[in-house]
Amino acid sequence: MADARFGGPFDKTQRNAALAWAITIALVALAIIHGLADSYRWFAFTGFATVIVMLPAVAFRDPLMMPPWELLGLVSLPVVDATVLGESFLTSIAVYVAVAAVALVATVEIDRFTTVRMNHAFAVALVVLTTLAVAGAWNVAQWVADVTFGTDYILDGRSQDAANRALMINFAYAAAAGLFAGVVFGRYFGSYGTEIERQRTPTPRDASPDEESDPVPTLIRDQLDVPDEIVRRLSRVMQAALGVLLLYGIVSRDLTTVSNAAIALAITFLSALLERDAKLPLEPGLVFWLTAAVFLHVLGSAGLYAIVGPWDSLTHTVSASIVAAGGYAVVRAIDLHTDEIYVPPAMLFAFILVFVLAFGVVWELMEFVIDWSARRYGLEAVLAQHGLNDTIVDLVYDVVGAVVAAIWGLFYLTELSQRIAGRLAAS
Repeated sequence: MADARFGGPFDKTQRNAALAWAITIALVALAIIHGLADSYRWFAFTGFATVIVMLPAVAFRDPLMMPPWELLGLVSLPVVDATVLGESFLTSIAVYVAVAAVALVATVEIDRFTTVRMNHAFAVALVVLTTLAVAGAWNVAQWVADVTFGTDYILDGRSQDAANRALMINFAYAAAAGLFAGVVFGRYFGSYGTEIERQRTPTPRDASPDEESDPVPTLIRDQLDVPDEIVRRLSRVMQAALGVLLLYGIVSRDLTTVSNAAIALAITFLSALLERDAKLPLEPGLVFWLTAAVFLHVLGSAGLYAIVGPWDSLTHTVSASIVAAGGYAVVRAIDLHTDEIYVPPAMLFAFILVFVLAFGVVWELMEFVIDWSARRYGLEAVLAQHGLNDTIVDLVYDVVGAVVAAIWGLFYLTELSQRIAGRLAAS
């Protein structure tokens, strides 16, 4: 007897489930093969992908609740290639197509199984960001394994510069795969999201940020007992110092100092532009936070990066906290502005980590392109990379900055989110 939910004894949903389970069983078998062969990297990747794709069936205790089999085919490509042919050029490309496919499945499942709500554009953006973030986290994990257990996943017998170049190429593959997955989500697999929405079991909505009305303390005045006027003066002092560095760079014809100081000085005036043009006044603590981030970077470029070893890690941590705070403010503002999107506070931490890691990958790619172009044309690089360890450590401290913002800063950004939402409503 046919299931009342379906149109016939073996309809589209059942056919998809049968094919998806066949591929999933194959993935489990391949994971076991890699585990027995001590290929722990592929064992971990295949096992993680298998767990993600099986979540719908396990959560609903329904074997028919499986992701589209075509996506699982993309996930299996690099695993099969690595099993049959070993490491190859195809594997290095296909693995990020698989990562993008897993990101797409995870995005749909987050919308399906949690109180998170996403519209189409938000979901596509999340797929792209998740692909980049997973690429960053995957390579950081391999580097940690190399350092901790003596493996050779990242260097693979190459020099620091050669390994870093290969890593940047992999990040470029990840970016392309993420964009591809976003297009696929938008044009083809959107129907899967629609079907999931029809089958959605109503879930209780957490207390919405829209309903939060608790007073928000200022970032520095209430927490560190520093008057706003002193915070403003400190910001002005840093701006003046940036102006002096800019003049020094012009006089000494130092292109790197001129570029870094000019860009940093322009960023410090961002708050004034937001207040004048968008009517979004920022409290002095946030202005200080932003100014300090760019000021520390310019000091590093002026010589402290070479003199003080940890200075680069400090600037990356502070800068990442700014990116995290900006990502938080925008997501909360969109949440406040529309009922189509809802991210419960408990999920914001994960969203911020994804956002910052993705931004970190894009930043490292940009640094690489600028550095490579400068070397090719005999110019002085405004931004430079210093090998694989430098890149990976930067990504690690990006995560540290995100955690700092998530634990400390999130409590003091609600007011900014409400202002942005108000501007969205008025536009």
